[in-house]
Amino acid sequence: MFGRARRITALTGAGVSTASGIPDFRGPNGVWTKNPAAQRLTDIDSYIADPQVREEAWRNRAEHSAWRAEPNAAHRAFVELDRSGRLGALLTQNIDELHQRAGLDRDRVLELHGTIYRTVCLDCGATGPMSAALERVAAGEPDPPCRSCGGILKSATVSFGQSLDPDVLRDAQRATLNCDLFVAAGTSLTVYPAAGFVELAVKAGAALVICNAEPTPYDDVASAVLREPLVEVLPELVAAPLIDSPNPLRTWGDPSTWG
Repeated sequence: MFGRARRITALTGAGVSTASGIPDFRGPNGVWTKNPAAQRLTDIDSYIADPQVREEAWRNRAEHSAWRAEPNAAHRAFVELDRSGRLGALLTQNIDELHQRAGLDRDRVLELHGTIYRTVCLDCGATGPMSAALERVAAGEPDPPCRSCGGILKSATVSFGQSLDPDVLRDAQRATLNCDLFVAAGTSLTVYPAAGFVELAVKAGAALVICNAEPTPYDDVASAVLREPLVEVLPELVAAPLIDSPNPLRTWGDPSTWG
């Protein structure tokens, strides 16, 4: 199956980065499993309304494991897939930029839930580097306001209650419709709209491979479900030799008309 795929779109979740030391949210050792109260830090209404939530969120950002993490074999496998010329796009729910740091072309990565490496003002929309905001926190500002307008500053990540970037969603839809194989790796496929791309790919006729330690709602429609550690199974899949297939990549109309 992998060997016959000519155009692959991938969706990655927190499970891809756990081997790099970044815990997931819902797994047995997940952040929310161990501390359910931590979910309020990712709720936009709580963040806006409660200064104490913002202060705790800034403390968590300063201590985030992403600053110490390094890409693992699963991240590097997607780099190799891209170099083979078969990766159309990588949709990721992760905010850690480990795919890019592994060497994947930034133009190939669609960050569905944003990035922790940038900040955004919720009032004026001004953006900036997270490092600058964390320097202010370290200097004694527990909840640093926007320097442009004085508004509320947060990481450029999508919190619960916020909409995803429509441009990113449109590009993700295009990549999903223009693939012959869709790979979902390290994601529970329970968070929408990200999980909806799996259904879209299957309805469009793509084969589906799910690589995840726990069952997902889409296992029954997958062509293959793999439970092995991602740092082992993804490099093996990518290394599968390309097999000549009588069925070339299917496309759905003029790309300029998609979405």
